[in-house]
Amino acid sequence: MGRGRAKAKQTKVARELKYSSPTMDLDALQREIGSGTAASDDEPEYDDYSDAYSSYADDEDARRR
Repeated sequence: MGRGRAKAKQTKVARELKYSSPTMDLDALQREIGSGTAASDDEPEYDDYSDAYSSYADDEDARRR
């Protein structure tokens, strides 16, 4: 015994999830996602690192042969 209360609570939560329509703030979501250009501006370019690590790339190519 004692399962009745737990099952009733689970049923109540399941019904709330099934039949409720949560409000979605699309403006906040759009702000969070952003336009996509701001995130790429913060990331350094690949060219900045390619010269510094080019000797390592040559070493890996030589080992693969």
